[in-house]
Amino acid sequence: MKSIITLPATSGALAFDGEPSDAELDAVELEMPLILAEVELLDAEIKTLDRPATGLDERRIRRARRRVLAARRSLSNRAAMLGGAA
Repeated sequence: MKSIITLPATSGALAFDGEPSDAELDAVELEMPLILAEVELLDAEIKTLDRPATGLDERRIRRARRRVLAARRSLSNRAAMLGGAA
């Protein structure tokens, strides 16, 4: 199979050191509340996979869904204030 791009191995444009850039780390930090809320929702849903959901389980899932929605809303509002798109 032939390579589509043939650049010298010393090309600085394609250099990647395996570490995230500062901008990528800032983006992850900005989205961390949403990530944590989604993990909490996933944990609540996983607990009900092998057994019927109890009333407590249903409330836990509802609360987790509300936290995810609130985190998404906050992230979207913050992006709109900064002039970006979420």
